Amino acid sequence: MESGSENGPYVDSGRMPLMLPIVGVAESQEARQCLQFLVLRGIRAGSSPRRSFRRTRRSASSCATSPRGKCGKRQALDVSVADVEDGAALQRAFSDTEGAYVLLPPNFSSTQVRADNNRRTSTIVAAIEAAGVPHVVLLSSIGAQQADGTGPVLGLRDAEAAFTRGRAAATFVRAAYFMENWGGALFGVAQGVLPSFLLADKAIPLVATRDTGIAAARLLAEGGSGKRVIELAGPREYSPRDVAAALARAVGKPIAVQEAPEDAMEPALAAAGMNAEWTRLFKELTHGLNTGIVVWEGGHPLWRGETDIQTVLSALLEKTT
Repeated sequence: MESGSENGPYVDSGRMPLMLPIVGVAESQEARQCLQFLVLRGIRAGSSPRRSFRRTRRSASSCATSPRGKCGKRQALDVSVADVEDGAALQRAFSDTEGAYVLLPPNFSSTQVRADNNRRTSTIVAAIEAAGVPHVVLLSSIGAQQADGTGPVLGLRDAEAAFTRGRAAATFVRAAYFMENWGGALFGVAQGVLPSFLLADKAIPLVATRDTGIAAARLLAEGGSGKRVIELAGPREYSPRDVAAALARAVGKPIAVQEAPEDAMEPALAAAGMNAEWTRLFKELTHGLNTGIVVWEGGHPLWRGETDIQTVLSALLEKTT
């Protein structure tokens, strides 16, 4: 993805900042989930998302270590925390913002995921409408155009429809399968294997979460009009065998793909503590990736991030050592 100019004029965003979720998904005592937001002020119009958000991250660090989380007058952000079930709190968080990056944090305790996601989406959409946010960037997914066979992606299809009906301009970022999802398979490295329920030789689009954030930053800085879709992938497609080869280079020893049948997925996830609803949804998503259901719709701009799978795997391995 190309960055914008580094030398654009400052936007007078003291009244109209940008908003995006950070670090942020936390279970409350009521088993609902909260989003923590950075409200960004003084971002350069057309500036590089990387540079703008690098400056913001430094400000966030100093804010987090200041007494009671207060930020100094010269710092370029505010922090808001809002329960996604609390429309009034969300409206306050969204007030006086120029744009909002919205995602649906997964609630793994839910036993009716699509219905719960639709309720939360409705709450978020209503809060954005009430706050008068002019532009929304929604983190969606590859396959969101499909009416069935995509597991948890169906909730994002519904979310796209809800924002399409809204007044705000909406940009739907249909991201590929996250590279970071492979972190859950790194336990096999000690045995020289990479477990996978995906077909070993089928290449699919992958993207790093870092590049997802950069794309969202760029889209927020650009603003929006009408409704549009951006398809977001990494520098190329990868099969599990490609991932194993990158992992082998990172650890300096051979790694073989250990392909498991789809039918083994639900028992394996259940044994790890996941409820039956989520195990069903993840199996459906995996089947959709294996059989060509979860694919790009086409006809939309395809953006490619710069981060490759080896970079992501190396970072994941550092966290496990």
